[in-house]
Amino acid sequence: MSSLPESKMNTIIDDQVYFQKRTFFDADRTKSIDFRMKQLNHLENMIRNNETEILTALSKDLGKPAFEAYTSEIGVLYKEIQEAKKHLRLWMKPTKVKTPLILHPSSSYMLKEPLGVVLIIGPWNYPFQLLLAPVIGAIAAGNCIVLKPSDQTPHISQLIYELIHQTFASDFISVVLGDGANVGDQLLERFRFDHVFFTGSPGVGRHIAMKAAAQLVPVTLELGGKSPVIVEKSANLDVAAKRIVWSKFFNAGQTCVCPDYLLIQEEVKNEFITLLKKHIRSFFGEDAMKSKSYGRIINDRRMDTLRGLMSQGTIIHGGRIEETHHYIEPTLIDDVTLEDDIMKEEIFGPLLPIMTYRTQEEAVAIIRKNRYPLALYLYTESSSVESFFMEKVEFGGGCINNGMVHLMNAQLPFGGVGGSGIGAYHGKHSFDRFSHTKSIVKTSTRLDPSLRYAPYTEKKLRIAKHYFSK
Repeated sequence: MSSLPESKMNTIIDDQVYFQKRTFFDADRTKSIDFRMKQLNHLENMIRNNETEILTALSKDLGKPAFEAYTSEIGVLYKEIQEAKKHLRLWMKPTKVKTPLILHPSSSYMLKEPLGVVLIIGPWNYPFQLLLAPVIGAIAAGNCIVLKPSDQTPHISQLIYELIHQTFASDFISVVLGDGANVGDQLLERFRFDHVFFTGSPGVGRHIAMKAAAQLVPVTLELGGKSPVIVEKSANLDVAAKRIVWSKFFNAGQTCVCPDYLLIQEEVKNEFITLLKKHIRSFFGEDAMKSKSYGRIINDRRMDTLRGLMSQGTIIHGGRIEETHHYIEPTLIDDVTLEDDIMKEEIFGPLLPIMTYRTQEEAVAIIRKNRYPLALYLYTESSSVESFFMEKVEFGGGCINNGMVHLMNAQLPFGGVGGSGIGAYHGKHSFDRFSHTKSIVKTSTRLDPSLRYAPYTEKKLRIAKHYFSK
């Protein structure tokens, strides 16, 4: 893979980045199903032909084990592309709806049309998948696209730049590199995109939303929050511990939907902590730093943040830090309170704070201190407990007796609620996210009832009242 010139890594935005795409879109080049299917095939082939390079770049940036990188960054994209290709013709088809009698003789239908030129801004934790997954929906819906990868993952961002520019015409899709804040602000201030799709932190998401609002540009914000995992006393504790260890320490805890903290019912706390420790050792060995199945922290700044959070509570497992390797051991932390910093911000690392609860109401009260999590995970064998938490807690999405796997079902929309996000995508929801639904009433001219025309009479009013009161 060739190196990018230094000037490319500090891109000054060229007007062509935007205006070529506007011209391309206005010429209706993206609207046929043949064009869209061809571009989806190009994207799929681009990924398949470069799997080794993608995995290598992800390892360099994040120390991702090949299995984790393939399943979470590559495999899920194949499934999303296949879903789009399989159903695209149906998604594009006009949808007929019922027409009220008062509009007779008319028919009604909805048309899906592309938004235009869209901006997609990706994060650093899953820098390949979370940038390209929305691209699938944007292509399927017939849009032109500007991509902004994370500047914190230089190897995969550089690779994305090269692959996209080798695969697609630049007036259809292009990539802009450089410092995230500066480049993002340039793009949002100089051009009016038809949609902005951002995945990242709530703070940056708020800034992007304000910039977009100045031009009345709609946004999708995939953010985060403190996602609880609740273990109720009826749960299969061994299975729960195994699945929580997997979901918490996948990508070294740098996942927006991983369990952020554990709420364990008091009666089973000690037994469950023993099981957590057992499965940490069974997954990663006695020294996780030597494990080929355990990732690394993104950078020094993140290391500093996590080290500060580890100073609170009592470490009951793990805690080892190796600065030069960006390594933090899978760590369990007990004796935390809601006043500690670790319970006030999203952790984004391999630290699992533990809190206990006695009653379901107490658990809900704890969760509501960090309201609207992106995900919630509940381990229980009780249907009544399941119903209670599903009804009482507002959250984006989640699992019962599992963790994170709801993202793998393209039939389910993925997105947050409240402070954890605006809008959802995946599968048809991605197509809808990047489409406008145009509503049409088509009326025949063979008949032309006079009811709605002046002059208005008492008889017409009686007919109208009869119709609208039913």
